[in-house]
Amino acid sequence: MVELAPSILSCDFSRLQENLDDTKDTRLKMLHIDVMDGIFVPNISFGFKVIEDIRKRNDYFFDTHLMIERPERYIERFVKAGSDRITFHIEATDNPREVIRLIESFGIEAGITLKPATDPKEVLPLLKDLDCVLVMSVEPGFGGQSFMEDSLDKVKLFREYIDKNKLNTKIEIDGGIKTANVSRVIEAGCDEIVSGSDIFAKDNIKNQINTYYDIFEEIENN
Repeated sequence: MVELAPSILSCDFSRLQENLDDTKDTRLKMLHIDVMDGIFVPNISFGFKVIEDIRKRNDYFFDTHLMIERPERYIERFVKAGSDRITFHIEATDNPREVIRLIESFGIEAGITLKPATDPKEVLPLLKDLDCVLVMSVEPGFGGQSFMEDSLDKVKLFREYIDKNKLNTKIEIDGGIKTANVSRVIEAGCDEIVSGSDIFAKDNIKNQINTYYDIFEEIENN
């Protein structure tokens, strides 16, 4: 089954836990946590304290996406804050293999991602050592952007490589995903779907999550 990872970046932060409570009693298993430093991307989101605090009250898989320079400096702190997977940008470090080894040394999952302009072939040699590759279907840094159609080509490239080499690496996609286009990214080969405003900006968050899983189930059964 494809999994949904709602991005808390789109939550109302004056009601953060209320928004997260609205996700419960659904089929949801994971949350997507976008961390931005204002340097790697032109926006600042939140850090360790927010993750630590929501960890106390939410028994989800924490899928942490670091949009920060030199992520190796902070891996241990994000692990201690409660991350179950850390995904970093290949452009943000001089030695991605070392970052992967560092993440895995703490016994959690490691993922990698790339900006839309980066050649996806740069990532291929690393996939065998990764639990996840994240395809950015918008420019990283801000929520609410429109889906980039050429991201489907990247998904198909990764799907073909992973299947050909019999890897267990999951493909995740993030950016501009809505119920209206989610079937296309799944058909291209995605295993995990990040959606933000199309979930947390809705009047009924729980119903919207259930709508996504109904779509996933329908695709799986056809």
